[in-house]
Amino acid sequence: MKRPKRPGSIPEAFRPDEVAGGPAKGAAGAGSSAAAAGGVRIIGGQLRGRVLPFGGDPHIRPMKDRVREAVFNLLADDVKGRQVIDLFAGTGVLGFEAISRGATRALLLERHFPTAKAIQRHAESLGIGDRVTVEAGDTFIWIRRLVDGLLAGPDGHKLDRLTELQQLPWVVFCCPPYSLYESRRGDLLQLIERLLAAAPADSRFVVESDERFDPAELPEAEHWQSRIYPPATISMLSTARKPP
Repeated sequence: MKRPKRPGSIPEAFRPDEVAGGPAKGAAGAGSSAAAAGGVRIIGGQLRGRVLPFGGDPHIRPMKDRVREAVFNLLADDVKGRQVIDLFAGTGVLGFEAISRGATRALLLERHFPTAKAIQRHAESLGIGDRVTVEAGDTFIWIRRLVDGLLAGPDGHKLDRLTELQQLPWVVFCCPPYSLYESRRGDLLQLIERLLAAAPADSRFVVESDERFDPAELPEAEHWQSRIYPPATISMLSTARKPP
């Protein structure tokens, strides 16, 4: 498999203040200009044209509009009626895009606490706050505790969040900072493997990487399909369907 030639930048933090209220002009494919102008545009569905403020922070790497559009074209109707899990939410745009296109609800994980608050604020501004849950914390720890049944509420009682999430098939986005493929490759692979084992039947997984990672290393590698949108490589997998 050929790999992209150019590495991407590394996301870290995102501190926007408000969401543009009205639809943005221009074609969906012009989304990179929206980012350059200080926003990341939702490019399809009921919220098409709405813009999330983004100041061009060099430490954050929103998925490029053309790549995001390609991903959702590949997912097509497989987004509708599903539980979305975005493991490295950043701006939150993948979760918002999925809700816009018919996902039932979205769980967005973000380690940077001010960013997590901004994502929730934007969800409310978009009118989808009741369908979006934002968890602030380390994704690796949170998912491990989720799968092991160790998450607890404010009163200390354990919460069976996994069973709750398993009520619907998943669409899981794993689009981490590219640098994690060097610094935490083993942890990333274990993260994906844990979620594959826990996922309901007929779920979808989307992994974004760059030249620093070979998709052949993914768990159940023979079942993934990869496409290159330089500098990104998008790898997608569908879990087994339930027998009729």
